[in-house]
Amino acid sequence: QVQLVESGGGLVQAGGSLRLSCAASGSIAGITIMGWYRQAPGKQREMVASITGGGRTNYPDSVKGRFTISRDYAKNTLYLQMNSLKPEDTAVYYCNCLNAFGGGYWGQGTQVTVSS
Repeated sequence: QVQLVESGGGLVQAGGSLRLSCAASGSIAGITIMGWYRQAPGKQREMVASITGGGRTNYPDSVKGRFTISRDYAKNTLYLQMNSLKPEDTAVYYCNCLNAFGGGYWGQGTQVTVSS
């Protein structure tokens, strides 16, 4: 089992920045890919950033150049730096990880609200 706890969400004006954190605990040795997802009201959950164990990152076009995912192995923490935020970035942001055994885990989510 892996436990994921997000923090860092909040209210920010358009053009501002936020950094989300996701602290991982439990059976973390087998974690392969970690990522951030978001879900806005009435919309499907979508991936906004992912990072492999080798450090390869992936972003959809909607956030590319504005969001940066990183992972601190010493602190067992995943980060999402979000710059130039837009009102359409408003959503609940979730941390996710996959392990080598095919298991997937989610955090409880953190709300990000961007005002215009």
